[in-house]
Amino acid sequence: MVRRMLLGLLIVAATLTAPPAAAVAATPFKVLAFYNGTWDAAHIDFDKEAREWFPRAAAENGFTWEATTDWNRLNASELAAYKVIMFLDDGPPASRRAAFQQYMQNGGAWMGFHVSAFTTDANSWSWYHNTFLGSGNFQTNTWGPTAETLRIEDRTHPSTAGLPATIQSSVSEWYSWSRDLRQNPDIDVLASIDASSFPVGTDPNQQWRSGYYPLIWTNRNYKMLYANFGHNAMNYETNTRTSSTFASAQQNQWLINGLLWLGGATGTPTPAWHSLVNKNSGKCVDVRAAGTTSGTPIQQYTCNGTNAQQYELAATTGGYVRINNRGNSAQALDVTNVSVADNAPVQTWAYSGGANQQWQQVAEGDGYHHFVNRNSGKCLTVPGASTADSVQLVQYTCNGSAAQSFRLT
Repeated sequence: MVRRMLLGLLIVAATLTAPPAAAVAATPFKVLAFYNGTWDAAHIDFDKEAREWFPRAAAENGFTWEATTDWNRLNASELAAYKVIMFLDDGPPASRRAAFQQYMQNGGAWMGFHVSAFTTDANSWSWYHNTFLGSGNFQTNTWGPTAETLRIEDRTHPSTAGLPATIQSSVSEWYSWSRDLRQNPDIDVLASIDASSFPVGTDPNQQWRSGYYPLIWTNRNYKMLYANFGHNAMNYETNTRTSSTFASAQQNQWLINGLLWLGGATGTPTPAWHSLVNKNSGKCVDVRAAGTTSGTPIQQYTCNGTNAQQYELAATTGGYVRINNRGNSAQALDVTNVSVADNAPVQTWAYSGGANQQWQQVAEGDGYHHFVNRNSGKCLTVPGASTADSVQLVQYTCNGSAAQSFRLT
């Protein structure tokens, strides 16, 4: 990330969402993440989130994850015990660079985030910045931090398996580079800013308005992945996050797919099942009487952990998802009669690709989301802000109320 004293940036952040489940690693492997955690509140907060999110994701997916600020552990004897190395918020000090280069050249695996690629003097470690990453020097950044639509450039790579043509990112500040990665035959760009996202950034003086901006890539000569995200949005007056790096289910899917590939796992990712808890009532989105047929009402009900209250957010196109129920994953949340009216009831229906069966998951910055129907542009809502069991959910004009906010657990 750009140091605040260099660019005078502000930065912003959020709350954790549960990590997705994916194919469990065939052979357990160990991940060691290095970080500094000493400068820029947005990076420090990302480190904190990562140290909460990755261990839970690891436990669900058959590997182990630990983090350290001791860069002296970046040596041949230590690294021999780890299948994957991460850089969360920086690159290694000069004394550790040769050990990392040797580790990668001997078949090691690496994932880096955001500021781990940042430099204004690429030639000071040319192998890393010019050869390994291929990006050269930092060139520009966007401000403030924003969530964007990412175009998946290579849908055949193991890390992008199962992702649609475009996905929604979490909030981040974004970097561009002095070198054109498209001109490097060793680099495979996996995701870039989709043209629909322009302008990127909220400050007119720090926006991208057009152009090509790669955000996720790999170097074909190494087992590595670099991701441009990793900068939370922050309220600097209170030093609290207002966004989360792990708020996007689709981006999280890429993370887990990528780690499993780096760790040598094989297999097809399995669905991640979530409960959707309403902010106003504290009750769960529920399929009435655990119904599995089209036309079953979607209601709120006291959370009980049953399949009737578990949902998969499966990507469709354009940043939208279908919300499948675990009782019958062929059934998705559907606005009755393809209505665009307020108070139209929501039900389950066999998924057919209809716009009334697709929802945009919009992060609210506090761990909650609202869901906007693709057909009507209206939000999934508990009518009348009711707190009672068995109240059928409807769509209603989005108004920012707690009755339209849901937390994924």
